[in-house]
Amino acid sequence: MQYLIINKTIKFLLFASCLFLISCSSFSIRSLTQTKFSEPGDTVQTVVAINKDNHHTETPQANNDLWQRLFALYQLPQVDNDRVQAQIDWYSKHPNYIKQVQKNAAPYLYYIVNEVEKRQLPGELALLPIIESAYRPFAYSHGRAAGLWQFIPSTGRYYGLKQSWWYDGRRDVHASTQAALTYLSKLSKRFDNDWFLALAAYNAGGGTVSNAIKQNRKRDAGTDYWSLALRKETRQYVPKLLAIAHILSNAEQYGIELQAMPNTAYFETIDTVKQIDLARASELADISIDELYQLNPAFNQWATDPHGPHYLLIPVDKALQFKQGISQLADEQRVKWQRHKVKSGETLSHIARRYRTSVALIKQTNRISSHSIRAGKYLLIPTARYDESLYSRSTKMRKKAIVNKPRSGERLQYRVKQGDSFWRIAQQHQVSVRQLAKWNAMAPGDLLKPNQLLNIWLADGALHPTTQVSPLNKHQTIRYTVKNGDSLYLISKRFKVDISDLKHWNQLNKKYLKPGQKLKIIVDVTRS
Repeated sequence: MQYLIINKTIKFLLFASCLFLISCSSFSIRSLTQTKFSEPGDTVQTVVAINKDNHHTETPQANNDLWQRLFALYQLPQVDNDRVQAQIDWYSKHPNYIKQVQKNAAPYLYYIVNEVEKRQLPGELALLPIIESAYRPFAYSHGRAAGLWQFIPSTGRYYGLKQSWWYDGRRDVHASTQAALTYLSKLSKRFDNDWFLALAAYNAGGGTVSNAIKQNRKRDAGTDYWSLALRKETRQYVPKLLAIAHILSNAEQYGIELQAMPNTAYFETIDTVKQIDLARASELADISIDELYQLNPAFNQWATDPHGPHYLLIPVDKALQFKQGISQLADEQRVKWQRHKVKSGETLSHIARRYRTSVALIKQTNRISSHSIRAGKYLLIPTARYDESLYSRSTKMRKKAIVNKPRSGERLQYRVKQGDSFWRIAQQHQVSVRQLAKWNAMAPGDLLKPNQLLNIWLADGALHPTTQVSPLNKHQTIRYTVKNGDSLYLISKRFKVDISDLKHWNQLNKKYLKPGQKLKIIVDVTRS
């Protein structure tokens, strides 16, 4: 009997051991399958799966380094040729540029990396806004492209980016990122998942790349990106992306310092339900109007678009406070209203311009079906909560706001003398020409007048020159090449500037322009 019991015990132990070995083997096979055969974009998911079985919660996403997470998502082939090397050489010689674009990217990079990873796209695409806009949300090009991803008006509308008096979706960080990644995915499919051709098409247009491929086929030449006869900008476009991706992932080798990028969300997208004054929103979130615009650069006016989209990007640490505040906000507190008595001869257009609002909104608010208004009647007008806004439609008010903007340090006032220039005054006070002009809401090329007062700021007992441009600078200087048929009128209409300004910026005395002539144009991106 004892022998039988011992025999059964031994069999049970052998059976249990077999089950244990099989389960261990199954785990090992599963782990090997997940790690060895996973796609390049699946690295994070693979580690999560293995760690889950080990009851270990630390993952790449849990650490504090967004860069390493991004580098793990790289998928584009490494290319070593003269075109790529030329761009690597340029970036390695300009560390200050790389430092600046990292600073520009800091509020947006986590969100864009997240969206790229969700779609299982090459991680390098998260760096494309460096090539397009240096990660500046107010970037604007001579081709009328705007925003981080540089959409032109027509392409932006095709991919659902609304453009109205109130709002330009091309500068909306959330909406433009979704549109850009959809567009890039579509181009990748069009060119049989060849990402180099897709990127070239994003820069030059799908038709341009397809035509170049057709031309090469006729000549029995290669049809890959590197073989195509494309314009210089497009020939440099892919090498620039490959170069910056390589430089950043090998920063130490090139003596580049990577800025700390926490692998956590910088902002939260919050539903505002309906229109809200942006100054009121900044109060609810307890952030400056500048910080609000940095995350929400799409708004052209002092309030969100009454017809949507109805959301704002708010810093994560302020999101709960903002949600609680907006949930308790009465409708009459969302926008500042003013009662206006109509005077004889006034029209809705006059009143709209005066209060920096739109005719349509005045009509909607007051339930007016026609353009007719009567003197003596009262209208309820939605107006800005702040008069000295940097974002006012009035150039005069915007300049006044910039000049009077509170800054750290001590302000000196300098009276311009006969023969003075920006350069001479800047040298005298050891500041940069650009900063001196910016403090006074002027451009470096503007003319100075005798007795004109200029502000000069001292910080910590000394003046510190800088050439850094604020990421919220809505005025962009572009260089435009005159084409056949161009005139001052047509160019002024296209870029929404005054003919007199065009003449002043370019010191034009003649009425006619010549094809090939270069023009300096200072555009307000909220109007273009």
